[in-house]
Amino acid sequence: MNGSMSASSAKTDIIVRGLLPLLERAGSRLITINAHSAGAQIKTCASEAPPSEQLGELFRNVQLKGIFSDSKTFADLHFDESPKTILADYEARKVESGFDLGAFIHQHFSLPTEGPTVHPASPGEPIDTYIARLWDVLRHQSNEMSGHSSVLTLPYPYVVPGGRFRELYYWDSYFTMLGLEADGRHDLALNMLKDFAFEIDCYGHVPNGNRTYYLSRSQPPFFSLMVDLIAEREGDASYVAYLPELEAEYEYWMDGSAVLRGDQGYRRVVRLSDGTILNRYWDDRAEPRDESYREDIATALGRRRDPGDLYRNLRAAAESGWDFSSRWLADGHSLNTIRTTSVLPVDLNCLMVRLEQTLAKATYRIKGDGDRSSYFVALAVRREAAIRRLMWNERSHAFTDYAWKRHEALPVTAAGLFPRVKQTSWMRLAMSANDPKRTSSFTRQ
Repeated sequence: MNGSMSASSAKTDIIVRGLLPLLERAGSRLITINAHSAGAQIKTCASEAPPSEQLGELFRNVQLKGIFSDSKTFADLHFDESPKTILADYEARKVESGFDLGAFIHQHFSLPTEGPTVHPASPGEPIDTYIARLWDVLRHQSNEMSGHSSVLTLPYPYVVPGGRFRELYYWDSYFTMLGLEADGRHDLALNMLKDFAFEIDCYGHVPNGNRTYYLSRSQPPFFSLMVDLIAEREGDASYVAYLPELEAEYEYWMDGSAVLRGDQGYRRVVRLSDGTILNRYWDDRAEPRDESYREDIATALGRRRDPGDLYRNLRAAAESGWDFSSRWLADGHSLNTIRTTSVLPVDLNCLMVRLEQTLAKATYRIKGDGDRSSYFVALAVRREAAIRRLMWNERSHAFTDYAWKRHEALPVTAAGLFPRVKQTSWMRLAMSANDPKRTSSFTRQ
């Protein structure tokens, strides 16, 4: 969408993208809907299983035998034939005398193209000039059918980190978009927002990155802040255009909240004994990560712990973006004591407040749905109160994570900076309209 987009085309855009989640999601499928009046056609919502599931024993053997020094390399390979054909050949040849697994892999797979290389700045080059010229170096396009590989194709160009990281990562991209806007690259920032909206429409959430092996988890939910950023240039029409995705993101993170009892967790939601509902990081799989397969199995070996529980907590830490930090470790230093799913993170719950506030704004100011807006205002106020009650450490004068199973505050980390934000003027007014006493902000005075 651009600033000159007509109201009718904006409405068409909303309707078309709103229909996408209703389409059949089983298996890979081809979509030829023009979802954005000024953009490329959406071609595919790939939904293949990750390589570890497609290749089974072959994937495990390649990773554990160290055919590639980096586990991510094999997870990113392009299949030169169908998985069924490759596995049939593997079953027939693996029993042969002198079978060379490495040669077999190079016969049936193609190495992924390395991501863009970032070279150091030239001597004396101003840092802002250096950063500005990197945007085109790191710009990537994946709108072609990927065939058999872990790539999830996206319809618009986006910025990647470079090197072995050839994907669009979720929470990293918000900060990339801030830089793009600062450098006058609004077009590219807008395209990245459209890609994230496309992913929500396809998969019900923004994956950690656009790979099949990232589909089981997301990352810190920055989509609402991305919409805010684009709306600074595009105006309130952005909230209309992306309201379906904002609502879908909220539903993803809150899945299960209606059925939980006290002191229970389900996926990304926890209900405390007093009925308070907060969020945690999670992953829907309890297996070694495709991109760190050998490393995850090594972490689990010889430990008196359910491997599945360990793997899920490693994956949940990857969803947090803090992979890996002592923040998640019970003893503060051993990776095998990771307990991510037992922690209610202060940063995640602050981002959920922001998402609830944005939904209140979009439904009230833009759609004129006062009842729906009041609902989200109440949710944001309730969550803010819970953060202030459970996560403010009076002794340290800082916000911290909360260990919900042990009912205790955890050590101070940089994530405690998240609550130190002011509410926007519209939010204070909306809250005052419901309760004149509720005009506080997270910031402790």
